Amino acid sequence: MNIKLDGIGIMVKDMPTMIRFYRDVLGFEIKEPENTGNVYLIKDGTLFMLYPRAEFEIFTGKELGYTAKLNGHFEIALKVDNYAAVDVAYNEIVAKGGKPVVAPITCPWGQRTCYIADPEDNLVEIGSFNAE
Repeated sequence: MNIKLDGIGIMVKDMPTMIRFYRDVLGFEIKEPENTGNVYLIKDGTLFMLYPRAEFEIFTGKELGYTAKLNGHFEIALKVDNYAAVDVAYNEIVAKGGKPVVAPITCPWGQRTCYIADPEDNLVEIGSFNAE
């Protein structure tokens, strides 16, 4: 069996808000209008998708469960050039409405990282292993 990772999808409640966050705050190249049904884009070589929850439940014929708190089921990991860029990215994203979760820290394994949450409380990590 030869299975390869193709992308990641997030089931969203409020598509316009999520599009604005990923496009305007995180800089994803989303070209669909805010009233679109699904978002499909390539971000740094990875397929990234946003699906409306209600429509996905109709498609699958199943009622799905969703966390009501900060989502600890997965994270979206983004990288920047160096430690200083982690701090800059964190401060800019929080200033634009990203929810702070963990302020920038340097971990024992050599990564400087931070966490914010998107408008629907999905974790987004921003990190770098480059001190310079």
